[in-house]
Amino acid sequence: MRTVTRLAGFAVGLAAVFGATYGVGQLVDAPVVESRHDSGAEHDETGKHDEAADRLPGGLLVSDRGYTLEPVDAPADEFAFRITGPDGRPVTRYDVAHDKQMHLIVARRDLSGFRHVHPDLAPDGTWRVDTPLAGPGQWRAFADFTPTGGEALTLGVDVTVPGALTERPLPAPATSTTVDGYTVTLTGSPQPGRTSALTLTISRNGQPVTDLEPYLGAYGHLVALRRGDLAYLHVHPDGTPGDGRTQPGPAVTFLAEVPSAGSYRLYLDFRHGGTVRTAEFTVVTGTPPAGTPPAGTPPTDAPPTGGAPSGPAPTGGADHGTPGHGHN
Repeated sequence: MRTVTRLAGFAVGLAAVFGATYGVGQLVDAPVVESRHDSGAEHDETGKHDEAADRLPGGLLVSDRGYTLEPVDAPADEFAFRITGPDGRPVTRYDVAHDKQMHLIVARRDLSGFRHVHPDLAPDGTWRVDTPLAGPGQWRAFADFTPTGGEALTLGVDVTVPGALTERPLPAPATSTTVDGYTVTLTGSPQPGRTSALTLTISRNGQPVTDLEPYLGAYGHLVALRRGDLAYLHVHPDGTPGDGRTQPGPAVTFLAEVPSAGSYRLYLDFRHGGTVRTAEFTVVTGTPPAGTPPAGTPPTDAPPTGGAPSGPAPTGGADHGTPGHGHN
């Protein structure tokens, strides 16, 4: 389907607390863009960066270290945004990280939809890409980038696509999932506050896959999102293609550090036979905070829902969410 992405009435609040939202959609079918500072980190009256933000996972702030994520008006089949710098002007120079200057990740707030795409940069500093918002829901868009001369940042903004939808429960934790005939098995368990090794082993038709193809500078790319606030963790692979020790499968190992106990959704991108596929897992680490619902129950922070489901029923594996997940 073609998701309308014309954005209207967008405003950014630079000092907001958890749950504050900004922006009013002026068109019936237009997504509403909301700048949500889920962390509660603020800037003081002198404009100095709050040190609390330095301890936050990525993606919880729409503005950090003087850089701001600003979605802009776009045609119906596009999603567009810019990053403004400390001088208030659009940033036009970026370093390459993981083979790209910009990684745009979007996920529905119930974690039932996930896309990882790579927009194109226009000379005026606007990034554009075919819309990754696949159907109604409240989405979180993450811009993962490194401005030239600056440090790596991940900024996030909420985008609501109107329409009938049904919130889906988070699949139960599992150590194996399938996608397009591939079986992916997870070993290792992340532990709050410390680095843990997570190994994803890929097989097809009962045979190990030993000829994985590099994707974004590695044999796999892993993103983790924390349930609830969608804290973003860009997990680093242990080794790179051509380093003399890293094999092209069947196992790909990542070093991960989760910031807290709770439920996380893992998204592994891997390329084989010229196609990138995504395997998904739910993991629960540590002792979740009191009152945290277990995996398998609908999220309590989601907006009221109704109408027909926006896709097939969820499973414990990669079928959870929007089918036909792709990359560019």
